[in-house]
Amino acid sequence: MYAILDIETTGGKYNEEGITEIAIYKFDGHKVVDQFISLVNPERPIQPFVVNLTGINNKMLLNAPKFYEVAKRIVEITTDCIIVAHNASFDYRILRTEFNRLGFDFERQSLCTVELSQKLIPDQKSYSLGKLVRSLGIPLSDRHRATGDAQATVKLFKLLLSKDIEKDILIKTVRSETKRKVDDKLLKLIESVPSTTGVYYMHREDGTIIYIGKSKNIKKRVTQHFTNDNRKSKRIQEEVNRITYQVTGSELLALLKENEEIKLNKPKYNRALKRTKFDHALYQFNDENGYTNLEVKKVDSDKPSITTFTNRQQAKSFMHRWTEEYKLCQKLMGLDKGNGNCFNYTIKQCNGACILTESIEEYNTRVQLLIHNNSFGNKDMIVIDRGRDIDEQSVILIEGGKFKGIGYFNLNHQINNIDILRSIITPMSHNRDAQHIIQSYTRQHKKLKVLALDKNKIDLKR
Repeated sequence: MYAILDIETTGGKYNEEGITEIAIYKFDGHKVVDQFISLVNPERPIQPFVVNLTGINNKMLLNAPKFYEVAKRIVEITTDCIIVAHNASFDYRILRTEFNRLGFDFERQSLCTVELSQKLIPDQKSYSLGKLVRSLGIPLSDRHRATGDAQATVKLFKLLLSKDIEKDILIKTVRSETKRKVDDKLLKLIESVPSTTGVYYMHREDGTIIYIGKSKNIKKRVTQHFTNDNRKSKRIQEEVNRITYQVTGSELLALLKENEEIKLNKPKYNRALKRTKFDHALYQFNDENGYTNLEVKKVDSDKPSITTFTNRQQAKSFMHRWTEEYKLCQKLMGLDKGNGNCFNYTIKQCNGACILTESIEEYNTRVQLLIHNNSFGNKDMIVIDRGRDIDEQSVILIEGGKFKGIGYFNLNHQINNIDILRSIITPMSHNRDAQHIIQSYTRQHKKLKVLALDKNKIDLKR
């Protein structure tokens, strides 16, 4: 649990500042579950330059509560939470100073979104809150007021959690929280996860991730883990102490995150999932007559493939579908091994490439269209899918035929610049598994938006 906050102060000498406004949002890693916002009478004058910066003046605070009047609420909302702030050392110091004046020792773990951003979103021109969130397409209102800055920090932290592929934030969070042995441990863990699409992480008591999984219904899948009695499930049940999760909204993003994070974190009980997820691929060659033939074979890592399949049965199913969709010849697709013309020619669904009556150019044009529609090639493209919330969508970026990563954008915020698009993307590795996941998913989900990327103008709402 996190207490994401922002504080405005009077300015002045070090450790003599007073709080003029505070906003705290209690955040469970997915949504805000509580909040506290208040002006505060600092009982000392505000520096003129601060008045100009924040718009908060001494007169506004005459009837505001003094710090001791809000201290109890601050303690309550931050208990068992990690303090998160942009330049956390400042906000945490100010809070501790105010509590010290009351004779109370205020101690919390803290995370700084400046430091996290420098690590997870490198090469930004500025890491000031205003410039950083603007560059990331995060809306910001009421700049230099506690509410506006804290809300922007919540959105920034949510983005940082999604970019934290190595799960440093989650592991440190689990490690820092008090661990308690409880009765019905597994039942409580099931209750702690949602019935939504995403990726889940099973931790030991020291925070180490022992298993990573994905599901369209996390609660249902975790329940299966804890009700199975096979050897691996029993070991997981004995070792697991905590489950964290990330809602993805999109099953495709869940598949990609699972693939990436298993490779990075190498969890103890994910050994079976480290194997390649496909074993057949589609290849092309020109026959002696010049026609482009397509064939499905076992994956050969030394040869460039058009696309990949989980198994031969899946491949055969798509080959039949494509033969009909692109009006191709069964013989040249490897589906008819007989002599003479193919069966489809008999029923007038093949134009006669099998008996050399269709022109090579016309036939090969349709084959190339199939290849173009089902391979990355050197394409610049984006795949748009469901987001985590109703006002959000997810995006997958592919440039030069290489998978670059995943991200989310708000439907109310126009993204029309490739640099902004890149900044919201969590980078991921381009590998055969990731390529297979994207190609396989887009083949089976025809309603998915797949858009060619025009680098001069981007319209994610199309």
